[in-house]
This record gives sequence, structure tokens and C-alpha cells, in this order.
Amino acid sequence: MSWFEGFEARRYRLRDTEIFARCGGRAGGPPLLLLHGFPQTHVMWHRVAQRLADHFFLVLPDLPGYGDSALPPGAPDHANYSKRAVAGELATLMAHLDERPYFVCGHDRGARVAHRLALDHPSRVRRLCLLDIAPTLDMYNATDMAFARAYYHWFHLIQPAPLPETMIAADARGYLHVKLGGWGSGGLAHVEPAALAEYERCFCRPAAIHAACEDYRASAGIDLEHDRASRAAGERIACDLLVLWGERGVVQRLFDPLTLWRAQCSAQVSGEALPCGHFIPEELPQKTAAALRAFFA
Repeated sequence: MSWFEGFEARRYRLRDTEIFARCGGRAGGPPLLLLHGFPQTHVMWHRVAQRLADHFFLVLPDLPGYGDSALPPGAPDHANYSKRAVAGELATLMAHLDERPYFVCGHDRGARVAHRLALDHPSRVRRLCLLDIAPTLDMYNATDMAFARAYYHWFHLIQPAPLPETMIAADARGYLHVKLGGWGSGGLAHVEPAALAEYERCFCRPAAIHAACEDYRASAGIDLEHDRASRAAGERIACDLLVLWGERGVVQRLFDPLTLWRAQCSAQVSGEALPCGHFIPEELPQKTAAALRAFFA
């Protein structure tokens, strides 16, 4: 893929899964891990990566259950799709690629993995950036009619298998387009045709649809158990945190992300709303890259 010219693409066999990742950029530069969200792959970072490659050693994985990474069936308690399990696999990947502590930026589901990565591996994460999320536990605790309508997929995807899988598979491409277009600022205008084709290739498979459901089932169950335990133990993000969100998105409309994240971080928290919808890296790649360069300098 010409977007990632000079990047190495390969699959990494880790402890309990296999992850596909592209690595490249500035040799010897500070490591930066970029994590995508639902229903996408690492390709969502292509515009941002082009603007960061001269500054950082970039690691762009497909999260387990997405893209060309492993798509295992969910465990009975969905633990293999928990954010703790996924974060642990990514910590192993980063230790294999570079022994130094690293920067992390995550969007959507990737941001939830990044949050858990910072909690469980505080000595490894130098700084953290989260894009268009509030803490998972706070979002579920604040559920009302407005939130349920806006994020209905949170409650649809967690239903027992195979109901949501069967419903989505009936028109997987149509479902994907609705998700990619419904949270942006202008339909699918922010998605380049080659990127859209990649998302279609990866998402429109029964195993991938099941894996996405398992991701959300974990968030509504075992992830909440982990989050409650972390809060009860007083665990907070230990590094500086940058929070960015779209001013035309659900997080802006229904939550106060800076206040919520400051309650979960013991270091400095900064951030702002950007003039876009949910898919910040693709809608505003230049602003996103500039913000990451400044924060991770």
C-alpha cells in the first residue's frame, strides 16, 4: 500500500494471539503506538502517519479481532477480548519491537485499550492521547435515552451470539457504511476509496463481525469489572494525558470529557474539541498530526 511506503508489514505471534502490524518512520525515533477503533483497521491512520513518519518510529497494529490480526472465537466470559488482554498483547509487541518506553494514541475502541494499557503498564507508557471517548465506566453509568439512541450499537452488539452477528451479516457492507458515515461530519466523504475498500475487505467476514461483537461484549462485562476494581484500588493514569474529541460528536453532546478524564489521571490533563465528527484522524489529519507532534515532542 503506497500510503505506507517504507513501512514493514508482518504478523507477530505473541503470547495468546497473532497481531498484524505496520512499523516504520524515523529509525531510532521515539516509539509511538497508534491504535484504531471500530469498525476500522490501522489504515485509518494513513494520513496522520504520513505527517508523523519523520518524527517517530510508528507502530500501527490491527487490534486483535480486527483487520488482518487473529479473529478467535470469544471465550464464555469474553476475557480474550477484554481491554486488559488486548493491552497485554500490545505491551508484549512493543517490548519486542523497542525496549524503550513509548507514546500511545488511541481512537474509539483503541483509546479504551490505550486507557487500560496506561493503567496496567504505567512504566512503559510515556504519554497518552485519547481520541473521542469518555471513560467506559462513566459512559455506561450515565446511560439514558439520549445515549442509548446515539450509541445503540453498544447495546445491540452485546446481545448473545449469534443474534447481532446474523443481523449484521445480512448486509455487512451496508452496516459498515452506516457506521463509518453516521458519526462523521459529511457521510463517507472523510474516507478515501482505498481505505473504504480495506474496511470492507476486513469487516465483511463472519469471523470479523463476531470479533467486533466480542469486543463490545467484553466492554459491557469483564472490562467494567476491571475498571471498577482499578477505581476501588485508586489506580489512575500516571502520565500526562491529551484528550481530543469532535465538537459534532456524541462525546461533546452528552459528556464533559476533560472533567471525567481528570478524575482518572494523576498527571496533567489537557485537551479540546475539534471541528469535526467522530473520525478525527481521517476528518482532520493535519490538525491531528500537529497536536500529536506537539504533545509527544
